[in-house]
Amino acid sequence: MPLARNLNFDVMEDGRLARLTDWNETVAEELAVRDGLTLGPDHWAVIKAMRNYYHAYNVAPVKKLLKRNLQRQTGTDRFTDDYLDQLFPGGVLLQGSKIAGVPIPYLDAELERNRYQGKPAAPVSHFPESFEFEGKTCRVSHMGNLLDIHIWNSRLAEHMAEKEGITLSEDHWEVINFLREFYFTYGISPMIRIMMRYMAEDIGPERADKEHLYRLFPKGPARQGSRIAGLPEPQGCIEPGDC
Repeated sequence: MPLARNLNFDVMEDGRLARLTDWNETVAEELAVRDGLTLGPDHWAVIKAMRNYYHAYNVAPVKKLLKRNLQRQTGTDRFTDDYLDQLFPGGVLLQGSKIAGVPIPYLDAELERNRYQGKPAAPVSHFPESFEFEGKTCRVSHMGNLLDIHIWNSRLAEHMAEKEGITLSEDHWEVINFLREFYFTYGISPMIRIMMRYMAEDIGPERADKEHLYRLFPKGPARQGSRIAGLPEPQGCIEPGDC
């Protein structure tokens, strides 16, 4: 007997919920049916992981972070790229996030096209639009982040830090190296809550202590740290008070 549905929710042209607050498990099942899917336990494991991540960080996880969370959530490595494609033939990030009732995850590279294109850099204390370093012109976004991340090197980091009143120590470099490894692994610069969580897991909780990180980067470990690390600005609620 078909499931009785008495649902009241609106969808946009792409089939995504117009209001994320309308989501519940029955709505998810209806969205899946509309896409020709019947949700099984592993579909729900993915949906749960996406929703837990979104509620924790106010952004949806990119695929590599989703897989890492699924591994920890289930204790298995079965959620490979191929298996996720089997579960969500329309793509786990597009179709999965739609059924999970969370926004589409974006890589920082994708955000760059929307965030910076055609927007002049706002006046900042560290660098206005561009600066010269070792005979090269380094262009920055309106938030002071390098537009070409490939020109970054340790000397440029020290120069940028000096302009912000910071002399880089081993502790600073530990954070910078973590941020760069995270970015080139997952494709995003982490906001502070993600940064603290994964630093605690990878380096140790004492190195991810909030007071310790803010002593190193007073203008924000995520925002100022990513700037000096030569990375794009983090997405989502970057520092406390942003959301």
